[in-house]
Amino acid sequence: SDSPWFAYVSYMAPHDPRSMPKEFLDLYSPSDIELPPNFSPEHAFEFGIRSLRDEVLEEYPRTMEKIKTHIAEYYAMISHLDSGIGKIINKLKENGNYENTIIIFAGDNGLSIGQHGLMGKQNNYEHSVRVPLIFSGPGIPKNSQSDEYVFLMDIFPTILDLVGCETPASSEAISLEPIIRGEGTGRDNLYLAFRELTRAVKTKQYKLIEYNTSEGVRTQLFDLINDPWERMIYLFRLI
Repeated sequence: SDSPWFAYVSYMAPHDPRSMPKEFLDLYSPSDIELPPNFSPEHAFEFGIRSLRDEVLEEYPRTMEKIKTHIAEYYAMISHLDSGIGKIINKLKENGNYENTIIIFAGDNGLSIGQHGLMGKQNNYEHSVRVPLIFSGPGIPKNSQSDEYVFLMDIFPTILDLVGCETPASSEAISLEPIIRGEGTGRDNLYLAFRELTRAVKTKQYKLIEYNTSEGVRTQLFDLINDPWERMIYLFRLI
């Protein structure tokens, strides 16, 4: 019909368990995979997640060969996801709705898969707190990218602005519509957390992470501009 509509499509991929059709798995050979610069056999210290969820998907210490296999499977799931999204976009084009549809793609927290010796997303490193966020549709500039800081909850007022509706006063999120137009800025910093185990705050250059471990508080300070892979720890303490 000509009535407005909304669809929320939630895929499992690339979440565990990593299962995908063989045609996508065959796209990636573990022998061709390059390990990330921050690969490590184990995390520098234990902070309560060693036996939690994804961390038990691979034994300690992590080996290069097994991590390459995990990454190849991860890529295969992402390609399978991409194919699924392509089916939706193709159907929109077939029925003439593509040019009049706002499409927003956002992802779950990323998996570590060997980075910092971890496997899952239960941490505050960049590889796990950064997520994809893509807007496409009428009035949205093409081939434009922004490095402004946002939270996924900011999607809510953004949608309302894009369709001409008023945002409820109770909303604590900010609209990204000015950023999309190239006329606004995002947040100065982000506050991150995982359960009671770790907290972090990051600005455009620095990130401070604190861990509540059984042995006391451990603190890391990273320079994200000069050390985007978070390999150099500038502050490390145990109290």
